[in-house]
Amino acid sequence: MLFLLLVVALQTSVSYAQQKEVKGKLFIIGGGSRPSAMIDRIILESGIDKEGYGVILPMSSSEPDTAAYYAKKQFLIKGITNVHALQFVKDEKLSSDKIDSLKNASMIYISGGDQNRFMEVVANTDIEKAIHEAYKNGSLIAGTSAGAAVMSKMMITGNELKNAEYSSTFRNLQSENIEIKTGLGMIDNVIIDQHFVKRSRYNRLLSAVIEHPEKTGIGIDESTAILITGNKIEIVGEYQVIVFKNPKKSKNMYQDKLGAHGITLDIYLPGETFTIK
Repeated sequence: MLFLLLVVALQTSVSYAQQKEVKGKLFIIGGGSRPSAMIDRIILESGIDKEGYGVILPMSSSEPDTAAYYAKKQFLIKGITNVHALQFVKDEKLSSDKIDSLKNASMIYISGGDQNRFMEVVANTDIEKAIHEAYKNGSLIAGTSAGAAVMSKMMITGNELKNAEYSSTFRNLQSENIEIKTGLGMIDNVIIDQHFVKRSRYNRLLSAVIEHPEKTGIGIDESTAILITGNKIEIVGEYQVIVFKNPKKSKNMYQDKLGAHGITLDIYLPGETFTIK
């Protein structure tokens, strides 16, 4: 009996330690315009109006200076002057000062563009480690569009493996068609998709949860975000967040066409919350 009590106490202690391990929050925006109230919420959750500073990472963009300018402008309009761009390039010799600036930021904001371009610069570098350390220590990690896609460990690239011509949405549900690469892994048990309702990306995310049923698919519309605090997700902004789950791990095939049964779909509105494992 004493042994069982010790085991339970140890498990509780480990669980509590895991909950306490990450002090930061994620603010994941589905792209499009960012309403004024959304910027207010970023400022509130990060606390940069009271102390610390924010960093903009514009490496997703083909025009990083322009991306940084417009991201910074929204904070300047609010009277927040302590937000600065920090640009990195692939294979750069990283200075400790630059990494420390990232690691100690109260807010890290990843711009839109191309998620593949961002990860080519950041993957397996001290930049990636610094972002995770900042998050662990209490920073708000935010990102929009491509900056949203990089948040999950399994990252949708936007490419179709069986259709070379790019389309904003998948034409059908095909097996082995969705290209997945490794993202930042700020959150491990979901797959993030963006511009979701606006660009009708249902086929893409459905393909993902059929082929990777252990993951929850979260599609975030434009001008909308999810705020993740621990295992709680709050919808912020103007439109919907669509959540797909495949609890039965169902996957059926006809030639290369995908089918499944028991997939759940939830549509969340601004102000609503839900939890994830």
